[in-house]
Amino acid sequence: MKRYGQSVRPDVHYRHRPGVYGVILRADQIMLTHENLTVPEIQLPGGGIDAGESALQALHRECLEETGWKIQIERRVGAYQRFTYMADYKFWAQKICHIYLCRPVLKLHEPLEAFHTTVWSDANAAVDLLTNDGDRDFLSAVLKS
Repeated sequence: MKRYGQSVRPDVHYRHRPGVYGVILRADQIMLTHENLTVPEIQLPGGGIDAGESALQALHRECLEETGWKIQIERRVGAYQRFTYMADYKFWAQKICHIYLCRPVLKLHEPLEAFHTTVWSDANAAVDLLTNDGDRDFLSAVLKS
């Protein structure tokens, strides 16, 4: 599995943190989320998979929380890993990021998670907006397919 981001540090204990994220396309637009909690980031919507939850259940939940949108999941695109410090949780993590291609279905409400804003962008421009190399590579691959 391809790794993005920081190198693994031998002096750090990493918690395994599986997550799931959506490349959510509508025509030539993509839905992103702007998180402004510790360090402002533009990301694919998604997040951690909770205990007892499937990846698909987590993606539906996370999208509702971060964007207020219901989604339709079309297919799995792939996965990558990152080793990073998660400031909001105050621990180092080995994040396994599962990526799915999705379509927006219905906006139900504004984002429920504080510090999140939904951003619609031209899909090609979004590649440069994303702050995570793994998200950028997977979005680029989807756009080329």
